[in-house]
Parts: sequence; C-alpha cells; structure tokens
Amino acid sequence: MHGSFLLVIGILWTGRAWGEEMKQFRVCADPDNLPFTNRQLEGFENKLADLVAKEMETSPFYIWWGQRIGFIRNTMKATLKEARCDVVMGVPKGYDLVRWTKPYYRSSYVFVYRKDKDLQVKSLDDPILRRLKIGVHLLGNDYSNPPAVHELGRRGIVDNVVGYSTFYSQENPPSRIIEAVANGEIEVAIVWGPVAGYFVKKQSLPLALVPVPSSAGDLPLGFDICMGVRQGEENLKTQLEGILDRKQAEIRMILEDYGVPLVDGEKDAP
Repeated sequence: MHGSFLLVIGILWTGRAWGEEMKQFRVCADPDNLPFTNRQLEGFENKLADLVAKEMETSPFYIWWGQRIGFIRNTMKATLKEARCDVVMGVPKGYDLVRWTKPYYRSSYVFVYRKDKDLQVKSLDDPILRRLKIGVHLLGNDYSNPPAVHELGRRGIVDNVVGYSTFYSQENPPSRIIEAVANGEIEVAIVWGPVAGYFVKKQSLPLALVPVPSSAGDLPLGFDICMGVRQGEENLKTQLEGILDRKQAEIRMILEDYGVPLVDGEKDAP
C-alpha cells in the first residue's frame, strides 16, 4: 500500500486530560492525495475527519504535510508540541509505529479492466495475466513495492508489467493508472481498492473492479484499516473506538459514496 494510510488527525488540548478543556482537532494530511485528502477537503478522509470532530464537539484544523518517508516522525512523533499529531487515520491493522484502533473498513487490491474486453480475471494465478499488459503502482526499490507487485514477480510475471509512480504531480495525477486502462495503454491494472474505486467511478467507459484474492503462501492483499494513536494513549483510543461504533452507518455511507470496495476478511485471507 502506498501513501493512503498517511492521513494524520492530531488533537492538541490545553487541559490535563482529554475533554477537560477546549480542544482543537488538528488534522495532518497530504494536500493533494485524492481520494483520501486534499487542500480543498474533497477526500473521504476529510469527510471522516469532519464526522469524528463533530462527535468531539469541535472541527478539524489542518496541517498539510506530504505523505513521504518520515511522515510519522514529523507529525505524530514531532519534537515540537505545536506540530505533533495524536491520531493517524487510515493505517493498516498491525502497523507497528502506532497503537491501532478497531478497523473502520476493510479493502483490498483490485483488478481493473474494461468491461467490453470481457477478461474475467479472478486471481493472480490466471494464465491470461502472462500475456496481458499489466499496470501497477511502484513505490521505489523492490522491497518497498506493494504486495501485488511482489506476487507478480514471484510468479515470473515481470516483462509485461508497466509501473506507475505514486509520486503524484500535475503531469502524473493519481488517476493516471485508471485512465491508462480506459484508453487501452494497459489491459489490466492492479490497484489499492480505494484509489481504484474512486477513479473508476469517474470514467465514462464501464470498467470492471474485482478484488484480488490471496492464494496460500501469498502476501496479504486485503487489509483492515484503522486509526492509530501513540503507544499508551488508551483513553483516546477508547474514545475513537466509541465513535467508530456509534457512526458505523455514516462511515459506510461515506466510503460507498467514494467507491471504496469493501471486502470481508474471510474472502481474501491466505
């Protein structure tokens, strides 16, 4: 998974304990990372931040920071209290830099292809993948690439794979890999679900979106997504989990509105 988990909600307060004094809900987020966040507050994590802040009887205040290496160190673990954030939204369960809450959604990597091609790709073991041009997101060196890229390589599917950078710019928008499927530049893309679902909805050409299952021995391709707090912040973790419980229906509506493909844990477990 790329920078999707690096939305950080931070809370600064002036009292001795959470809730005793007027609080400010500080949100550290990437200013240009749809469908998650942007400066225009158009992402689904922006909407979730509004929802959580309202339950805490305040509103978000954003600190913009690009989602790159060192994001947690410079936000949640920042030396200056004024720059420090306390809650990370969008982290995978088990992420060891934070204490994570119960999940608020689960998604997976997905195949994206044109419906008019009728490819019917269902798994990474489908023989058709050896002759299709496949688009994937690349993060840099091999060790840091998404699990789907590793699994293609393990199967010897390399020469027909096209990499798309997650370092987005005006010349390289996050929608580029989905547009490449629509215009025939590639025949199938393997993309993290929330990114795929959002941009598939914006295409006029019908595109199929199919969750990628993990076979026995594969790296996980589906992830529970949580909020994270610093180790020891159990009161804040408990408060956030209470909000997640109370607002399950509203959270699901936001996710579905943005096209996030939601999957059950049992269906894509190795």
